Amino acid sequence: MKKSVSPSFSRRSFIKTSTLAGGGMLIGFNLFQACKPEVAPPVDIAKLNFNDFNAFIKIADNGMVTIFSPNPEIGQGVKTSMPMLIAEELDVSWDKVHVVQGALDTKNFTRQVAGGSQSIRHGWEPLRQTGATARQMLVNAAAARWGIAPSECKTENGVITNTNGDTLGYGDVVKEAAALEVPEKVALKEPKDFKIIGKDASNVDVEKITTGQPLYGLDYKEEGMSYAVVLRPPAFGNKLVDFDDTGARAINGVKDVIKFGDKVAVLATNTWAAMKGKKALKANWTSDDKLENTEDHDKILTDLLGGSEFNTMRADGDVKKAFAAADQIVERTYESPFLPHNCMEPMNFFADVTTDKVRLVGPIQTPAGTARRVAELLDRKPEEVSVDMTRMGGGFGRRLYGDFALEAAEISNLAKKPVKVVYSREDDMSAGIYRPAIKYRITASIKDGEITGYHLKEASVNSNMYGLIPNFFPAGAVENYQVDVANYNSKITTGAWRAPYTNFLSFAEQSFFDEVAEILEKDRIQLRLDLLQKVKGTTDERIQYSPERLEKVIKVAVDKSGWGNAKEGVYQGFSAYYCHNTHVAEVADVVLENDIPVVKKVTCVVDCGIVVNPLGAKNQIEGGVIDGVGHAMYGDFSFKNGEPQDVNFNTYRLIRINETPVVETHFIESDIAPTGLGEPTLPPAGAAVANAIKAAKGIRLYKQPFIKHMKTKAPLG
Repeated sequence: MKKSVSPSFSRRSFIKTSTLAGGGMLIGFNLFQACKPEVAPPVDIAKLNFNDFNAFIKIADNGMVTIFSPNPEIGQGVKTSMPMLIAEELDVSWDKVHVVQGALDTKNFTRQVAGGSQSIRHGWEPLRQTGATARQMLVNAAAARWGIAPSECKTENGVITNTNGDTLGYGDVVKEAAALEVPEKVALKEPKDFKIIGKDASNVDVEKITTGQPLYGLDYKEEGMSYAVVLRPPAFGNKLVDFDDTGARAINGVKDVIKFGDKVAVLATNTWAAMKGKKALKANWTSDDKLENTEDHDKILTDLLGGSEFNTMRADGDVKKAFAAADQIVERTYESPFLPHNCMEPMNFFADVTTDKVRLVGPIQTPAGTARRVAELLDRKPEEVSVDMTRMGGGFGRRLYGDFALEAAEISNLAKKPVKVVYSREDDMSAGIYRPAIKYRITASIKDGEITGYHLKEASVNSNMYGLIPNFFPAGAVENYQVDVANYNSKITTGAWRAPYTNFLSFAEQSFFDEVAEILEKDRIQLRLDLLQKVKGTTDERIQYSPERLEKVIKVAVDKSGWGNAKEGVYQGFSAYYCHNTHVAEVADVVLENDIPVVKKVTCVVDCGIVVNPLGAKNQIEGGVIDGVGHAMYGDFSFKNGEPQDVNFNTYRLIRINETPVVETHFIESDIAPTGLGEPTLPPAGAAVANAIKAAKGIRLYKQPFIKHMKTKAPLG
């Protein structure tokens, strides 16, 4: 059976043309939060001017298909998986598909963003409609040639066959298809009929990545381009008084020095000269206020938690009444530091600002938003700004903020030449947008051996958890439930960091439930399952998670990890969490080596709906788990007089290859539309490890990084 659906676009917006060189079909339409597919007949793909198009399908006369992927690729695999959705419904063989990164198209794209683990979720039906509409038009063209009804035709691997056994390749009918009416409805495949979705597909860029071909922003260059390295305020809160560029201009290769705002750019013929020129600059700085310190932040956040000024994000029942009637109150505070993003590829961007246009090229998670900000900065019309996206060597939220692209545009505008801004690692870590320092205080009331009240307080630097998070577990599971938030406004720039807020909140809440289970002398798994039973059948539309799906991943994780039956010397910790529309449960296996906890294995069970590309999905899951383990164990970052105290990897601790655990992945089979995978496996990892360390050493951890706070068996809260 096939499901008949109406495309989420108007027929008027569906554009067809058959005037392309060599003949063929170009189809394109505006889709809600997806892309515009267009079909063209490339005889020689290399000769096409890809900048004239965005995300589209191109079918050659020989049946080869080019699919342009619309969303930014930051390593999450959408450049492979999004075209897989189109190819599945187009019904072509994947080995006949060539994938190319699309450019920014603000006219036809509505969600050309890499963030929130939402690309596949939002593109699921629209992208499939893209392929299905193209397929139906090709079938209609073949049916018209044969003089039969389209229902008498079927497709497979780019070939149309009728009931008499006659065949036509897609390339044979693209010209006729271009002249036909756009179908009012198209039929989407049922999951049981998928041939591409659900099968392993190698990363479409794997050859370029492994052979070092130009692909990333740092690889991009143009004739006549200058490299720009920027001197920025050394401390958050500093302002530039004056500077001496005599030494910088004396460096061989330095071509210019330009001041913009409180920054100074050194332009040179190569990065080495530009970096040497920056070091030769002499600058004087001042500040209007006291510069910030980590010790001050610690006290400020503690005071906020103990204060009375909160914004209540959700309140069920009456927590005060529940606490007043309680047999016991359990209260714990959890603390996390600022963290930099530390993408493998430091920030960089190319800009060429002329009187006619502003051309931007580079690695960016938010091309449309960045183009808009550049237009505003330079007082240009939005249509004058274009963005071509390169592959990114990591993003994790850092490349949501196009500050580096704005720098490139502003410098190019002042220099009147094409410029590429390049950050050093020190620039990247000292002028970053960090994960905010956060403290959580969780208070629960116990009555007759049950949790009757739950009060979560958040104190954060600059911003607070987004509005959906208070509706995650345990919302709905505790009758009296309240979430309050407060923040401190800092000059230190903060923003999204892989799985914002939940990256630490999951550790706090899942550690808390383990400790409450100990206090109640209850099985920690059963405690969670009992709470989930209270949510089943809820009519509360605010609840974001599925208690049934969360229950399932918990039970499978218990089974697959051998929970409770570990070998001697192996200590296990459990965690389960929902975020980014995905349900995850993890079990960490920890051993003691020289009395130091070592994470050997993490069993990870994921319900993310239909898995589009299992190979890519496993990569995302493993990366998220390792990232979560590494930062919970080692990630630490501080400020003194407004200056970051770590600016390179000689002092900033990351997980090392010999410390990475084996990640055993299990998917819950599903026919539900897919959800996110770039972030959901990171949040549960920290709690699973912390709970395993408790089993191993008797230490209950309340602060990250763990390596810094487990030198004693006394409670560390």
